[in-house]
Amino acid sequence: MKFSEMPYTRPDYAAISEKLDKLTQQLRDAGSAEDQTAVYREYETLISHLSTQTTLAYVRHTVDTNDKFYEEENDYNDQQTPLMEEKVKTFQKALMDSPFRGELENLLGSLLFENMELEMKGFSPEIVPLMQEENKLASDYQKLYASAQIPFMGKTVTVAQLGPYKESTDRATRRAALEAEGSFFDQHREEFDQLFDKLVKNRTEQAKKLGFESFVELGAIRRQRNCYTPADVASFRQQVVRDLVPLTVKIKERRAKRLGISDFKFYDNGLNFKDGSATPQGTPEEILAAGQTMYEELSPETRDFIHLMFENDLFDVLAKEGKAPGGYCTGLPDYGCPFIFSNFNGTSGDVDVLTHEAGHAFADFIATETVKTHALRCPSMEGAETHSMSMEFLTEPWHHLFFGDMTEKYELSHAEDALLFIPYGCLVDHFQEEVYRHPEMTPEERNQTWLKLEKLYRPYIDFDNLPFYSRGAGWQRQLHIYLYPFYYIDYCMAQVMSLQYFALSLQDRDAAWKKYMAFLRLGGTKTFVDLAHSVDLRSPIDEGCVKDVCQAAFQWTEEHLVE
Repeated sequence: MKFSEMPYTRPDYAAISEKLDKLTQQLRDAGSAEDQTAVYREYETLISHLSTQTTLAYVRHTVDTNDKFYEEENDYNDQQTPLMEEKVKTFQKALMDSPFRGELENLLGSLLFENMELEMKGFSPEIVPLMQEENKLASDYQKLYASAQIPFMGKTVTVAQLGPYKESTDRATRRAALEAEGSFFDQHREEFDQLFDKLVKNRTEQAKKLGFESFVELGAIRRQRNCYTPADVASFRQQVVRDLVPLTVKIKERRAKRLGISDFKFYDNGLNFKDGSATPQGTPEEILAAGQTMYEELSPETRDFIHLMFENDLFDVLAKEGKAPGGYCTGLPDYGCPFIFSNFNGTSGDVDVLTHEAGHAFADFIATETVKTHALRCPSMEGAETHSMSMEFLTEPWHHLFFGDMTEKYELSHAEDALLFIPYGCLVDHFQEEVYRHPEMTPEERNQTWLKLEKLYRPYIDFDNLPFYSRGAGWQRQLHIYLYPFYYIDYCMAQVMSLQYFALSLQDRDAAWKKYMAFLRLGGTKTFVDLAHSVDLRSPIDEGCVKDVCQAAFQWTEEHLVE
């Protein structure tokens, strides 16, 4: 069924709540593990129906934040879904307390129970009003961000549409684009500051009510950290500072030389080559068509996947007025299919969507076939981001379809950007830890903290008195900080994983693809660390992994320099 034809009906939360109560009682009354498994499957079906409807409303709202109907539906669901948590947790508690638990773990998967126990620590009916408020504040941030109508060079553009200007070969244009972007955030400075201040206080109060020292601990639970701790994350960040940051400084020195400048500034950050960064060749429709060809040729599984996506119009990728920022992939479980959202703007990021977000979508497609228990189809997010970031490298033989004679430039900058990204992602994570360890910080103190950490993770950055950025507020562009606290480190760990697949693909493409498919077919049946080890890869938190993997990727960039 085409996405536009999928019917949306406001969920009947009272009826769903009543059904959850009945299923919980049926679970308690069941006389065998098999009977309880049947009840659990009914529960999964109910939750899938709810998830499909709320996702339809969310996607259609983000596609057009000016659509009042879906704005109201999304807001309504944001208020109602936290109310369901108590019912869901009561059902899960009955499942965990089952006298047949040992058999259930064999039937449903032992990690399901470990994850539920972790989730239990992060919820209490007492915090439902705070969860509702948190949802509303996050939506308010998206609406504010999406409202940007920025005058620039005789046009009115969104933040996403400024992207190509930040990569202009004209230095003055690059700076002007960042100044224009910064002016929007500066004009709404008080609103952005107040929204985040309220979010920090809200999340901290949730954590305190649940007995945690700070939101750092609760944030780890909500990110389903089931195989490592905040201390392990801190150790990973230290490895990045020690072993990778010096390499990124060399990469930026190389780029400055390529650009012919001696005074590298922040507004030079988006340009990789003096004659211009590699950009996709063709219209958005031609880029999508090239993506279809790529996946038809990559493997039988990707061929079936991409046909599903195109036949059902499961994309919305063009940047336009009123569209929410960023990009994402989400699932529509009732229809057994994913959906990809993005903002094409004429940069190489458009192709990254067809590899990154399609990597997520393909993983969803595969896990739907290979993992019966819905809750174990998707791993924790470092594993999910491994799916997407690795696909970016594994599609290398088809990059010429998008970039033509600029393919070598794209591949060099893509590998360099992968290395440059990891310290930035660690900066985002470290910043959030500092903020939530010290929720009393003022907006100015938060900005100063960001600037201090910039020097640790990106010592080559010089903001050159740019508005917004030079005062340390650049983090407000990063929607994950507002919407998905502590998500960003997942990308960093996944990038290390993707670089392992990259290295393997250079030696043996077939072996790399088989190992990737083995990773996908496991879905979320193992923890992230176990997923890595189960396909004979190193976990990013293994001591020495960052150094070895990133040094190998850096060496490849040294050997494939393009002027």
